[in-house]
Amino acid sequence: MDFNLTEEHIMIRDAARDFAQTELLPGVIERDNAQTFPESLVRKMGELGFLGVMVDPKYGGSGMDAISYVLIMEELSKIDASASVMVSVNNSLVCYGLESYANEAQKEKYLTKLAKGEIIGAFCLSEPEAGSDATSQKTTAIDMGDHYLLNGTKNWITNGGRAGVYLVIAQTDKDKGHKGINAFILEKGMPGFDIGPKEDKLGIRGSDTHTLQFNDVKVPKENRIGEDGFGFKFAMKTLSGGRIGIAAQALGIAAGAYELALKYSKERKAFGTEICNHQAIAFKLADMATEIEAARMLVMKAAWDKDQGNNYDMSSAMAKLYASQVAMTHTVEAVQIHGGNGFVKDYHVERLMRDAKITQIYEGTSEIQKIVISRGIIKG
Repeated sequence: MDFNLTEEHIMIRDAARDFAQTELLPGVIERDNAQTFPESLVRKMGELGFLGVMVDPKYGGSGMDAISYVLIMEELSKIDASASVMVSVNNSLVCYGLESYANEAQKEKYLTKLAKGEIIGAFCLSEPEAGSDATSQKTTAIDMGDHYLLNGTKNWITNGGRAGVYLVIAQTDKDKGHKGINAFILEKGMPGFDIGPKEDKLGIRGSDTHTLQFNDVKVPKENRIGEDGFGFKFAMKTLSGGRIGIAAQALGIAAGAYELALKYSKERKAFGTEICNHQAIAFKLADMATEIEAARMLVMKAAWDKDQGNNYDMSSAMAKLYASQVAMTHTVEAVQIHGGNGFVKDYHVERLMRDAKITQIYEGTSEIQKIVISRGIIKG
């Protein structure tokens, strides 16, 4: 067992850290207030290879491993979780789904642009009545011979307004249950494809979240991913990798809050000394450091499993469950350590606290992770 990062991993982590500090940190509070994320920063992330981290270079990707990916995600998330969720969706869900399961023509048409960041993608599974219960798809795709006719609604879609490519999960044959579900590639601008207003969210306010409406959208037959009925398996396999990205995001949010709290505790004085010297604060910092490091080990293990070709369903679920719990717990503690200043936007920790909550919900709620883990335990 080797817990040391390679020189390449250290370079990748430092590059992501430098980008986060020099490019993301300036204006992060203003972006949160305005609920925006500038196109210029998206382009820069694409140029650095952050939007196609694990994609084969022949498709325009960086060809890096999952360890590199979580290192990038952690560093970006320390500063701006709205930026990192964009990176996570494009990498874990869209690029991974296409590279792993799309045919060569689909890869050549879509994957290269996505990996380079020329366009970004969106993954469309959640519906008003089908969030955790992904089998209950109400969006339908009726086989019309040379095309499918798509109708329905998808909500909470990250990158929903700015994406160029959308992977949409829809029910083709209800009688077949989960075996009657398919995955389709849609493009922005297809007739009948409408994008609803941007959601006004508690956290990750800079990320682009929308409801999508499909009204008799004609989807060419060649835009179906895999064989007929492959859609549910496609979604589940893709989400397992997506959980690694969100676990790394949660880790980064927690680590960012801890770093701010530690720095503040060494500067703020009360009762004649820096507050880090008071046991009440010192013990909080000890708990934060320990649990964040434990979360980091779980996240790295899940990424390592993926790199080794091991089954990572359980390890990714464990990583997401625990890292998101740590993020929520210790961003609250970071606010507490900051006292009244923690309640003020200028100190960043209140934003990290708001951003942390979503990591317990999207890419499978904490309750869903426990189902995945418990089933794995029982099956042995």
